[in-house]
Amino acid sequence: MLDIYGVSAAVMQELVQIAREARQKGWWHPFSTVLSGAYVGLEAATRSIRTYEQQVIPGLLQSEEYAIAMIRAARSGDNDLEIKQRVRVRMERQSLLIQDDPIDLWVVLDEAVVSRPVGGDAVMRDQLAKLINAARLPNVTLQILPFAVGAHAGMDSTFAILEFEEEGDADVVYIDNATGGLFLEKAEELGKYISIFENIQATALHPEESIEMIEMLVEEPLWKSNRRVSGSI
Repeated sequence: MLDIYGVSAAVMQELVQIAREARQKGWWHPFSTVLSGAYVGLEAATRSIRTYEQQVIPGLLQSEEYAIAMIRAARSGDNDLEIKQRVRVRMERQSLLIQDDPIDLWVVLDEAVVSRPVGGDAVMRDQLAKLINAARLPNVTLQILPFAVGAHAGMDSTFAILEFEEEGDADVVYIDNATGGLFLEKAEELGKYISIFENIQATALHPEESIEMIEMLVEEPLWKSNRRVSGSI
């Protein structure tokens, strides 16, 4: 899948090797232009990921049709082949959750993520069903951060905390954006985002309550209701 991102196998092997063995802090910054596409390689080298999402289902949990709709909307300049390639990579990444030694994934989703019908009604219902199934995997924890909590610690950004397999490897925070991605690995930066995630995690619904909420949304989606939010026309 690396060639789709324009990253050679040799470069990727070197980057992951550094992540696993060299244990050198700061190595991400010189490779910032490559790493915007090489995130998938770093993801595969982790033992666990904790992520907070404000707008979309994380790639590791997306259905194929949801991914197509999301990428088409967010990357309007991509042609059909490019979209197809990106979706294929996204689907292949999901094997990390079900392989013999799967990574641990802890996801907190803002309620907006499960309330917006990306791809339309049928696609979103299928996506919610996929979320429910994923949340029942022993290595996946899913929580919903409901609108009712009001202001919270994660309002500034969406992010992922990657913890690497080897004990001495430097963990890293990844912040995605429209022009690529930003990697943070200084101790104070990492500590800040860990604190934010723990705060969000404590505020969000319990995992079982989160599954129940998603099940209710499958039956009665918010986007099908006649209720209007403040400021709507």
